[in-house]
Amino acid sequence: MTKEQALAQRQWYIVDAEDVVLGRMATEIARVLRGKHKPSFSPHVDGGDFVIVVNAGRVKLTGAKESDKRYYRHTGYPGGLRVTSLSEMRKKKPEAVVRLAVKGMLPKNRLGRGQLNKLKVYSGPEHPHEAQLPEPLKIGG
Repeated sequence: MTKEQALAQRQWYIVDAEDVVLGRMATEIARVLRGKHKPSFSPHVDGGDFVIVVNAGRVKLTGAKESDKRYYRHTGYPGGLRVTSLSEMRKKKPEAVVRLAVKGMLPKNRLGRGQLNKLKVYSGPEHPHEAQLPEPLKIGG
């Protein structure tokens, strides 16, 4: 299959993240981004579909993750470890919470980075992808 054929077969899905558990949603999104829902799945080919996530700021978390979960990044300088709590991250960048959850479930190589580019996350209910006619993606039971 050529690259043009693969692009022609890509679908767009939309997920409303309001009151959906983050981890369960992220596993389903990662599955669609990788293309594991298709019979033509091959682990070394990026044959997945596009996913749009709306209302990312209203995603639900279980347990005490709101106060306990931390995000770590390093500036590259000595002593440059920066720690951000989940509650701070939701206030500053609610899209990053969903993006990082899905990123952790994708391959850690160039293929995974390409698959992550097919994820479009928006904190509110509006998105600029109406022309692609996205289908709703069912999350959970």
